[in-house]
Amino acid sequence: MSPTKVGLVCSRVRVEEKMLLEAFSRRPGVEVVQIDDDLIQAPLAGGAEPTGPAGDLRGCDVVLLRGLGHLRQLALARLVEAWGIPVVNPAEVLDTCGDKLRTTLALAAAGVPTPPARVAFTVEAALVAVEELGYPCVVKPTVGSWGRLVARLNDRDAAEAVLEHKALLGGALHKVLYLQAYIEKPGRDLRAFVLDGQTVAVIGRRSGHWITNTARGARAEAVVVSGELASICARAAGAVGGGALAVDLLEGPEGLLVNEVNSTMEFRNSVAPTGVDIPSLLVDHALALAERR
Repeated sequence: MSPTKVGLVCSRVRVEEKMLLEAFSRRPGVEVVQIDDDLIQAPLAGGAEPTGPAGDLRGCDVVLLRGLGHLRQLALARLVEAWGIPVVNPAEVLDTCGDKLRTTLALAAAGVPTPPARVAFTVEAALVAVEELGYPCVVKPTVGSWGRLVARLNDRDAAEAVLEHKALLGGALHKVLYLQAYIEKPGRDLRAFVLDGQTVAVIGRRSGHWITNTARGARAEAVVVSGELASICARAAGAVGGGALAVDLLEGPEGLLVNEVNSTMEFRNSVAPTGVDIPSLLVDHALALAERR
């Protein structure tokens, strides 16, 4: 019987990818094909067969996309799905989760509670939106991660300055202004790891700074998965299409709010505090997709 071939596509091998490789090594009958996404080139039409790294990818039974660039990940997911190979996560899920505007619309359509938010396209319209949301207010790029280019607007002067900078910088990331009400939180936010609708682990990300990404120094602590927390995470995951997801939540004065949903989960700082072997569960998810295929 031939082994199950798993494509692990990376921009670079980080701690998470090393943990995944180690988890795969413990599975009999599994062959991991490690592929550098910098080296992939593949035909889209004309009948030619893919060669090199793309040919290796074409021969896989399931593919995990672990690259760093959203648009590259999305393009690769569409390519692999066109070959009939299951992907973690599918292109539609990547497309929704990679855009905060699309994520918010999907969550709202599913009735999942989120912080109040507005979208605007000019400084003048954005200032009106900020006044409606109230100060402080948060402005974010629609595409981005790790808290980059996120700013808290504490008053009118700050709003005018930051929004004018965005307008004059002129890059694509600044053309759509995503504005969100600032939610007072108890020194932390929550990150839940959800696979196939099941919340397998939750951490609190605690920091003295209002941005609480562990990539920016926040400390991770284990959080008990309550029924309410599991329910809202399952609904959020379902709203964006399901799969293997990290759901970020805020503990607002009136209850839990889903802030974002991440389609390429980072878990290096979450295994130790929770005691949950997240990479092994992600491996289970990928192998189940291969088996169903």
